[in-house]
Amino acid sequence: MAAASATELSPNAAAHIAHAPAAIWRPRINPWIVAMTVTLATFMEVLDSSIANVALPHIAGGLGATQDEATWVLTAYLVANAIILPAGAYMTTFIGRKKFYMICVALFGISSALCGLAPTLPLLVFCRVLQGIGGGGLAPSEQAILADTFPPEKRGQAFAMYGLAVVCAPAIGPTLGGYITDNFDWRWIFFLNVPICLLSLFLTSRIVEDPPWVEKSVKEAQKGGINLDLIGFGLLGLTFGSLEFVLDKGQEDDWFGSKLITFFVVTMIVAFVTMIWWELKMLRDGHKPILNLTLFKRRQFAISFALMFVLGFSLYGTTIMIPQFVQTLLGYTAELAGKVLSPAGFMMMAMMPVVGLLSSKVDPRKLIGYGFFMLTASLFYMAQLNLNLSYGELVFMRCFQASGLAFLFIPINTIAYIGVKQTESNDVSGLTNLARNIGGSCGTAFMATMLTRRTIAHENSMTRNLTTGSKGYNDMITLLMKTIPSRHGAQAYIYNQLHRQAATLAYVDIIRDFTIFCALMIPVLFFIPKPPKHAAASAGH
Repeated sequence: MAAASATELSPNAAAHIAHAPAAIWRPRINPWIVAMTVTLATFMEVLDSSIANVALPHIAGGLGATQDEATWVLTAYLVANAIILPAGAYMTTFIGRKKFYMICVALFGISSALCGLAPTLPLLVFCRVLQGIGGGGLAPSEQAILADTFPPEKRGQAFAMYGLAVVCAPAIGPTLGGYITDNFDWRWIFFLNVPICLLSLFLTSRIVEDPPWVEKSVKEAQKGGINLDLIGFGLLGLTFGSLEFVLDKGQEDDWFGSKLITFFVVTMIVAFVTMIWWELKMLRDGHKPILNLTLFKRRQFAISFALMFVLGFSLYGTTIMIPQFVQTLLGYTAELAGKVLSPAGFMMMAMMPVVGLLSSKVDPRKLIGYGFFMLTASLFYMAQLNLNLSYGELVFMRCFQASGLAFLFIPINTIAYIGVKQTESNDVSGLTNLARNIGGSCGTAFMATMLTRRTIAHENSMTRNLTTGSKGYNDMITLLMKTIPSRHGAQAYIYNQLHRQAATLAYVDIIRDFTIFCALMIPVLFFIPKPPKHAAASAGH
């Protein structure tokens, strides 16, 4: 009889049925339509994180604030973003992934409109906090949706579309931001988000759906009421909020020379240690913690977390560094500086689908190795930076770097999901996005700190030759005074050139440090276990 129980079958057949995998879930809508739908809002959010950078002087002028005060527009967003990234996976457990994603899109759209209408800087900063909270939940939710919507053998291609959003948007952002602020008004960089959010909400409500295991986990979590890990959330906020504040304001306030920075460093360390203890205690007591630390027991995930941190470190560090170099030392406008980055963004857009196809046929470790080798080689080539570079040479340097970046994002994400239960895909996406986010903040802070300190060091070294006893110095003064009427004017010109040369050498030092960091990642790949072909996400138990 067809409905015979396992006990009526042979022992081998019964064992086979007992261990048979659950029916494979597939969305009712074409997975690629789902992917395009969720990528829309994520692209907008990542774009917004970089588009405001070039508008800061306009924001400061429009709201009657100083340039330093206006940087809180960026800091507030980054702090809120860092806090919600790992917490997003926890929230989806109680309200569902689709509902959480739509709440984030709605909050991001409403706060964007409020940012555009803000009459004062404090109100704008408050609205940016709300925007950061809404935006922080979009990227990890999309990544988890893609991981569950596509089968393992096509997951790399799905992550290629996700990669377009989180890798290419920062490259396009400065160009678009420069164009909007130069030709319209800075408020339009926020108003631009509103129609996209409305479209995203409409499409998500019609197309995206939660898989059965997500719905099941929501019902189980809601039994007996929703008991949130409020202590864990508070410690999480203190840890990553303090870390982002320190990284963003450290160099500006002279790091440990500032009592405020020292206070937040101590707060971060104490909160982090306490958070680890509390989350492990929650696990031992059988409760669901806000951070799933058990993922770090898997070598694949732990190493992919470190690799994603370095990817964010080098990607965002150089994305900030190149426009700053061409604007401050080569005299480029904000829009032209953005155009230095844009070709590389289009190059990555072209290469991402190729890497997505390769990821289902080639060992992801080999793709990552190639990516870090190309990234190291491109940074080594970029160390030839000088004040005589043409626009075309700068574009080639960035495109060379992009050729390596395209081979990193997709395979790193693919490895992170190997051996992970389906119910843990939200946790994986939240933590990998956190690694990229914190890596980017560390890379930016490292770049800003080293630029200031290495410039001073090179200036001190070079000024030893600028004395009245130096024949070369006196000859240069004499030569300059043929076109510059005063000796003081000639000296000022020489110092200006010295400062530009010192700053250029500082940029070269930073690039060499980035090169070393990326090169050190290649040996780490040998510690990643060989991934099984087409390993299912539920392989881990």
